[in-house]
Amino acid sequence: MTAPTAPAARETSQTRDGGTPPRARAFSRQNLAATLLTGYLPLAAAVLVVFLPLLWMVLSSFKQPGEIVTLDLKVLPEGLNLENYAVAMTTVPFGQFFLNSTVVTVAGSGIKVLLAILTAYALVFVPFPFKKLIFVLILVALMVPAQVSILPNYILIAGMGGKNTLWGIILPGLGTAFGTFLLRQHFLTLPASILEAAEIDGAGHWRRLWQVVAPVSLPSIATVALVTVVSEWNEYIWPLIITDKPESMTLPVGLTLLQNSEGNGAGWGIMMAGAVLVILPILVVFAMLQRYIVAGLTQGSVTG
Repeated sequence: MTAPTAPAARETSQTRDGGTPPRARAFSRQNLAATLLTGYLPLAAAVLVVFLPLLWMVLSSFKQPGEIVTLDLKVLPEGLNLENYAVAMTTVPFGQFFLNSTVVTVAGSGIKVLLAILTAYALVFVPFPFKKLIFVLILVALMVPAQVSILPNYILIAGMGGKNTLWGIILPGLGTAFGTFLLRQHFLTLPASILEAAEIDGAGHWRRLWQVVAPVSLPSIATVALVTVVSEWNEYIWPLIITDKPESMTLPVGLTLLQNSEGNGAGWGIMMAGAVLVILPILVVFAMLQRYIVAGLTQGSVTG
C-alpha cells in the first residue's frame, strides 16, 4: 500500500486525535451564521430595496383606481386588466416617443462608444504632447456634475437652432469620460507583444485598433456600450429642457405629458403603466447583456 499524501495524513491525524476535519469546520454553526449575517442577508436586503418598487409599479399598472387609492392595502390586482396600458398609449403619442428615444439612444450611444474607443487608443498607443494632462482633464470631467453644463449647453444649442430637434438632444452628451477612462485602463493591460507583431507585419494604427485591440477588448467595449445605452435611454433633464413639443420628446419626457393629463387620483394606474412601457425595453436589453458588465469591469484586474 502507498503511504497517504500529506494533506490526507494531516486530516487523518486530526480526526484520530479528536480534532474536526477542515470541511466539517467550514459547515460549523459559527461559519454558517457569519455567512448569513455578512453575506446573504445584506444581499437580500439590497435586492429587495431595488426590486420591490419595480414590483409595486408593475402590479399597480394592472389595478383599477379603487384598488390604488384606498385605505385597505391591496398588493395583488383583482384581475389582469390591460386597460391602463391602452389608455396610456392612446392619451399621448407613445409611438413617436418610442421612435425618438430609439434614434437618440442608437445614434448617441454609437457615437459616444466610437469616440471613447478612439480616444482611449490614442491615450495609450499614440505618442503626442500633453497626453498626461489630457487624461487628467478627463478625470476632472468625471468629477464635475453634468448639471453644471446645462445652462451653457442650452445657450449654445438654442443659438444653433437645435431646440426641439433630435440632434439638439444628442450633441451635448457625445463626450464620455467614463467610457474613455474604462477603455484606457483596459488597453494598458494588453500585452505589448501582440501590437509589436502587428506593427512588424506593417499594420498602422487603424488596423491595429480594429483588427487587434478591439477584438480582444470586446467585453470592455460591450460594458461601455451597455452603460451608455442605459444612460441615453433614461436621460430626462436635458431632453426636458431642450424640447417642449411632443413630436421631439423622448419617452421619459413623454411621461410628463401623461402625468399632466392623468394627474388626478384616478390616473395612478395609467401612469404606472406608462412607466412600465418606458423601462421595459431597457430592462430587456440590460438582462440580455448584463454579463458583459462583470466581464468588462474585471478584465485585467487579475494578473499572474
